[in-house]
Amino acid sequence: MNSDLNQLHPYPFEKIRHLLKEVIPANQPAVSLAIGEPKHPTPDFIHQAVIEHLQGLATYPATKGETHLRQVISTWLTQRFQLPLGSLDPEQQVLPVNGTREALFAFAQAVVDRQHQPAILMPNPFYQIYEGAALLAGAEPVYLNCTEEHGFIPDFDAVPAELWQRCQILYICTPGNPTGAVMSIAQLQKLINLAQQYNFVIASDECYSELYFDETKPPVGLLQAAAQMGNSSYKHCVVFHSLSKRSNVPGMRSGFIAGDAEILAKFLLYRTYHGCAMPPPFQAASAIAWQDEAHVRTNRDQYRVKFEAVLEILSPVMAVKKPDAGFYLWPTTPIDDQVFTKTLVARANVHIVPGSYLSRATTAGNPGQNRVRMALVATQAECIEAAQRIRHVIENL
Repeated sequence: MNSDLNQLHPYPFEKIRHLLKEVIPANQPAVSLAIGEPKHPTPDFIHQAVIEHLQGLATYPATKGETHLRQVISTWLTQRFQLPLGSLDPEQQVLPVNGTREALFAFAQAVVDRQHQPAILMPNPFYQIYEGAALLAGAEPVYLNCTEEHGFIPDFDAVPAELWQRCQILYICTPGNPTGAVMSIAQLQKLINLAQQYNFVIASDECYSELYFDETKPPVGLLQAAAQMGNSSYKHCVVFHSLSKRSNVPGMRSGFIAGDAEILAKFLLYRTYHGCAMPPPFQAASAIAWQDEAHVRTNRDQYRVKFEAVLEILSPVMAVKKPDAGFYLWPTTPIDDQVFTKTLVARANVHIVPGSYLSRATTAGNPGQNRVRMALVATQAECIEAAQRIRHVIENL
């Protein structure tokens, strides 16, 4: 067996099952704010598109994806992030993938050169795929704490030069999971300059980019930052996007990566052996989904209402703030985060994720300690019910 598998940490939900194994839930219907799985209905036109293209099951899909889908994605990226017209070549700079999770993991396996003591830098707390990808690629995962003091963005100025020199991939997540923090154009451009100086790749996980509150201020992206500084070939830059959150289709496993053509060419070579082409019916439905913004605006409207209602209930009793974007709350807990998680199940049958399960201890501490992640993915009524139960528990601690 691959000995690197022994380095993998249990996934957060496995740790939660162990944490709760002796907890008797309160005698109320369970409400889960734990898993970041969108629960809003999948648009009917996506269902219909899959059905209408089922004949595609009779053919092997190309790893590179259909030309039409890549063209649609290129157009969407150009419009959404105000890229120079024609700067993004759908033939060389766009690649459909089976969701960002699969691609974020596989990317490290293709990019990392094991011969040079590689390091992969990532935010802390983080999406655990980054860590697993680093370990199985033979790289050292390096955790950059995201604290409230720095707006939940890593303090990149504190990273020593010798670490940048070993860095081969920098994972960033903007909007962040679980913090919801959005990086600015200036912050992204600082990273691009560092990538050019030290020759590493920025892998920007932007799968929450379409869930935001102000329709006039959508989150900026890495390619947008690159283009604005004259890097219209997107050297050192790769972005990861998904339909799962944007269009409420987590089961379709549809996303894409885009950016540096040289990197994508090597990643495509890797994927031809990996055997991970998107099924044709999903490619057809994806092309239609990326061309429609009305359902995405409706999706944002639903989250907006839930955040307002939940924050009104919780703000008087706990330290919780509205995030920049995304569908998570990242509040401070009045007691230890693991104890708080157990208490909510025992007293209210509400399920959340301890913040310390989403981060790693460092010399500067564990930035998830005494925080929890709450995903506002359930129905509005369920989210309000959960918030009311949480408030009652806190008031009676």
